[in-house]
Amino acid sequence: MTSPHTALPSDLDNALQRFAAEPQVLVCLDFDGCVAELVADAGSARPVPANAEAINALAPLEGITLAYISGRPLETLRELSSPPEGTLLVGSHGAEKYLGPDSPGLQLSPKEEMARRSVIETLEGVAAQHEGAWVEHKPAGAAIHVRRIEDRSRGEEVLNEARAALAVLDGAHIKEGKQILESVVVLSTKGEAIEELRELLRPAAVLFAGDDVTDEHGFAVLREGDVGVKVGDGETKAAFRIPEPAALANVLNRLVELRGAGSVGGETPPRSRSANADHHT
Repeated sequence: MTSPHTALPSDLDNALQRFAAEPQVLVCLDFDGCVAELVADAGSARPVPANAEAINALAPLEGITLAYISGRPLETLRELSSPPEGTLLVGSHGAEKYLGPDSPGLQLSPKEEMARRSVIETLEGVAAQHEGAWVEHKPAGAAIHVRRIEDRSRGEEVLNEARAALAVLDGAHIKEGKQILESVVVLSTKGEAIEELRELLRPAAVLFAGDDVTDEHGFAVLREGDVGVKVGDGETKAAFRIPEPAALANVLNRLVELRGAGSVGGETPPRSRSANADHHT
């Protein structure tokens, strides 16, 4: 493994040293634009190879719990991310969770199911009028993508049209993103997901890395001793920033290096209360 020391700002490296010294920690990662590059064809997204290698090295270490927290549907997230055994999965911005074999699936009420159908029909109607726009159906709603539209200003016009059409629907809640507009019928955020995992696992500290507007909810709930890493440009509540998804490997490899062979302070800590020992993906 190449040492990442020179690639990390000193303040981020210092924060990682303090984080890695804790016996039990939770590492939460967004997928698109963080572990994987943002791509026009959402179905072709895969982890940056260096990130995948670093994640596979980090996941089995003692005292480490790894979680993906994404806006992707849970099953799509599982398929695209190919998570290591024991990884916790949170999809649909927190509406869907895999915390072990007994995790319940998402159940919509009749009212929510009706609202979801309305969201899908509305966004399909908008996309049908604009070449390059397409709609992703999700368990808790749907999203219209415009990344395939080369003219960025025209893409924004499509999103504005979708925004206006969704505004008149009952039970439809809009989530903004990069060249995407999503509407969900179950209100949940990545911040709530992080807090739920924190309550369940009781880690000493949490690291969260993300790139998009919806990730700001995650950064907002981080506490003293936690580490928030913003990937790319844009305003953020995160304390630290890296330039692109490929740079995430430096952060994760540094954690692997700091933990050694799973040792903290010269001693091997007990396994965390995560799925690392008992759950399977």
